[in-house]
Amino acid sequence: MKIDASLITRDHLDAGKLATRFENEGYDGVYTFEGPHDPFLPLSISCGTTSTIDLMTSVAIGFARNPMILANLGYDLQLMSKGRFTLGLGSQIKPHIEKRFSMPWSSPAKRMGEMVAAIKAIWNAWQFQEPLNFRGEFYSHTLMTPFFNPGENPFGIPKILMAAVGPLMLKAAAENADGIIVHPFHSAKSFHELTLPALGNRFQDNNFDIVIGLIVGLGTTQDEIDQAKLSCASQISFYGSTPAYKGMLEVHGFEDLHLELNRLSKQGEWIKMREIIPDEVLQKFAIIGTPAEVGKELLSRYDAKIARVQPTIYTSQPELQSEFFNLIKS
Repeated sequence: MKIDASLITRDHLDAGKLATRFENEGYDGVYTFEGPHDPFLPLSISCGTTSTIDLMTSVAIGFARNPMILANLGYDLQLMSKGRFTLGLGSQIKPHIEKRFSMPWSSPAKRMGEMVAAIKAIWNAWQFQEPLNFRGEFYSHTLMTPFFNPGENPFGIPKILMAAVGPLMLKAAAENADGIIVHPFHSAKSFHELTLPALGNRFQDNNFDIVIGLIVGLGTTQDEIDQAKLSCASQISFYGSTPAYKGMLEVHGFEDLHLELNRLSKQGEWIKMREIIPDEVLQKFAIIGTPAEVGKELLSRYDAKIARVQPTIYTSQPELQSEFFNLIKS
């Protein structure tokens, strides 16, 4: 099981130093996500400052871009990193795609699967000099002249992983992608009862990667743990208010909590949302405790084939992150 660190910087020029630090500390990879900053720029800078650590978007929003743009970005980062890049894509939700990115939204699982297939068709045209003739319902790519063809990538074609929650998106990932990224807002029960069955036999494939996002709170004293709980509760309340993730709560019988969180989110009651998260929900959707306790619980939750873990760690004591990492790797 590989352990990744989040590459979060306000200034992308700092990304290279941070990625180098994580590489020296022994992390297996670093990942970026589509938040207040672009997810590709920090990785491009980190290509030149690191030599062994894996680089991954987890995730870039696919529907904010088109397959050709993503193909160029992924192919170039694979070249710059000398084969260490993985393209992690997510769909986001309808309001963000339409209102934030001003892009079309329809049949997200089907569109996302087709987007991945289109990117692979473009890469195959470049890598193997195949004719580009991709014709789908949402995307069509049929023109590739020599001037725009970068040619064979000496480090091969990168993997594409899809973030997937619901059964349709999971099915699309199993059919088109090289793996899935499990959203941090999940429980062991939802993972085993909802996620794995939707993948069918694909999760048994050694070439199909399962990447687990986790919400983690670390502390050594009760005050530190209580503080970490508040941070975890804030994150869980945000995810729990989103209709796209309500199935994660429903599998535990917490339907009413989703409805209340959704209502409060529309009123902007973010503090109140955090306050109504019960300990039972925290225990199921986050792993909170000392580094030793969290490490033990993490390893006991996942008995399926897991390629890597990408924890979002909340702690008032940054040195505990290193202790947690060393315990997991040992």
